[in-house]
Amino acid sequence: MSLYDQTTRPSNGPGQPLKATSREEGGGGGGSKSDTGTITRTRPKTQRPSLYRVLLLNDDYTPMEFVVLVLQDVFNKTREDAMQVMLHVHNKGVGECGVYPYEVAETKVTRVMDTARKNQHPLQCVMEKQ
Repeated sequence: MSLYDQTTRPSNGPGQPLKATSREEGGGGGGSKSDTGTITRTRPKTQRPSLYRVLLLNDDYTPMEFVVLVLQDVFNKTREDAMQVMLHVHNKGVGECGVYPYEVAETKVTRVMDTARKNQHPLQCVMEKQ
């Protein structure tokens, strides 16, 4: 037999403490002692991670077809979506490729820059906090 027998009952609503009852069995005295305590559950408040926009910058030397291929490969865009982003970058000077948590955005920027460098193109990709 254990020293404590705990019974947990649900509370009346969310955020209310749970009540626990523990009984200590006395030996030989014939009496029992009952104590009531309060158990509180705290819910950790989590925040969503900050999001970052990944942007492509226009230049006069990188071929449009290369930009489309990078958008398809790195950002998983369809050919049509990649063409729209590429034309937006070409006409406006900058275009958004996607919005991601910090580590994902950083990885995508690095992949774009590495691919451009390997193919000897001056394509630039940056990220900014949303």
